[in-house]
Amino acid sequence: MTHQICILNGPNLNLLGKRQPEIYGRETLDDVKAQCLTLSQNLDFDLDFFQSNHEGDIVDRIHAARGEAAGIIINPGAFSHTSIAILDALNAFEGHVLEVHITNIHKRETFRHHSYISLRADGVLAGFGTQGYRLALQRMAEVLS
Repeated sequence: MTHQICILNGPNLNLLGKRQPEIYGRETLDDVKAQCLTLSQNLDFDLDFFQSNHEGDIVDRIHAARGEAAGIIINPGAFSHTSIAILDALNAFEGHVLEVHITNIHKRETFRHHSYISLRADGVLAGFGTQGYRLALQRMAEVLS
């Protein structure tokens, strides 16, 4: 049985590779998507990959995943620290949730140390660069098999 996995990306991740490459690296979000698509095919997953700078769009995508997706991998970006709306939407999602951060948010500014999303996440990967997405997909495959 093929499972659908949603990878959701929050604000400014569309600038990955261009915005502060000394912090976030030089890979673009398109590079990450291509790597995740290849891995998801090898793991026999259908993949929905999405990015938005708008909180409501992310909430809508989480709602759409209910009943369709077995799991969500989310890099909420700055919404990690501010969005109770995304947390509430994830709490209404019955599948597995993994949170990904390219940097180690606990090593950065104090306001980044708290993530509302972590209250729902079944696991958090932080500080592995863009490899964190692939590690999350591999973990999701283990959990869902």
